[in-house]
Amino acid sequence: MPIAEIVAPSGQVLDPPALDRAIAHLRARGYAVREAPQLRACVERFAGTDDARAAALEAALLAPDADLVIAARGGYGLSRLMTRIDWARVAAAMRERGTVFVGHSDITAAQLALLAVGAPSLAGPMACYDLGAETRSGFTETHFWGLLAADEHRVRIGRAALPGEPAVALEGLLWGGNLSLVASLVGTPWLPAIQGGLLFLEDVAEHPYRVERMLSQLLHAGVLGRQRAILLGGFTDYRLFPNDNGYDMPSVVAWLRANCTTPVVTGLPFGHTRDKLTLPVGGRCRLKADETRIDLLMANPLPRRLPTRA
Repeated sequence: MPIAEIVAPSGQVLDPPALDRAIAHLRARGYAVREAPQLRACVERFAGTDDARAAALEAALLAPDADLVIAARGGYGLSRLMTRIDWARVAAAMRERGTVFVGHSDITAAQLALLAVGAPSLAGPMACYDLGAETRSGFTETHFWGLLAADEHRVRIGRAALPGEPAVALEGLLWGGNLSLVASLVGTPWLPAIQGGLLFLEDVAEHPYRVERMLSQLLHAGVLGRQRAILLGGFTDYRLFPNDNGYDMPSVVAWLRANCTTPVVTGLPFGHTRDKLTLPVGGRCRLKADETRIDLLMANPLPRRLPTRA
């Protein structure tokens, strides 16, 4: 029986019943479920002390019998752990054992640190919000379990593109995650030096001007110009102000296109949303996009294929 370990390297679990539902769902899928030692702990806003969270995450990713390691939730906290984890050692063990590590949001920091030393992972559902939802998203489930079981995963999504949307047909290494975390890693050893990649970005509860400021940081640091395309997912749950005077996310996209020569593709179903794709962080991807749809052919970079029975 495959083993799934649930970890909480960032914020405390705020919805224990959702965690319990996620555990039941994984068991119904054929997994033996193991909880990280401090999974249900609370120290200030975190799921345990920094030392305890770092030790638990490192142990889960190094465990020889853990097939799937999934984050309970995001929040904030991984930025405090970056120097406490031996990322190179963890990445080597993950590559050897085929460990599947999945999450998004604050988990981006760990996923990019691992990619910087050669270990891919999956940007995808969390245990509490996604697998533990009272009504789970069929879209999220289909794409998560579908990618886990396959060597490659094909996606076609209809969309209503923003004005100026380019038609593109490109291929590159798929990478990225939460914009706040990607921007926070600029100038550190934990941001992978990807050339010619397909960079996907999303965020939550960030006003468009803050989104633009973080994109500006990535632009001026040279990160955006080194990519073949920038894929924008969900930028959700923010509040506009009266003095914005029409300034919203479309304004940010227009500014980005005016200042960056890399094609910008909008409408990627990924982020802090109920319906989300699972994206291989470090997998090859073929992208085709026009005004009405996005086509992705994503290679699964993980050596292990996991059972996906309902």
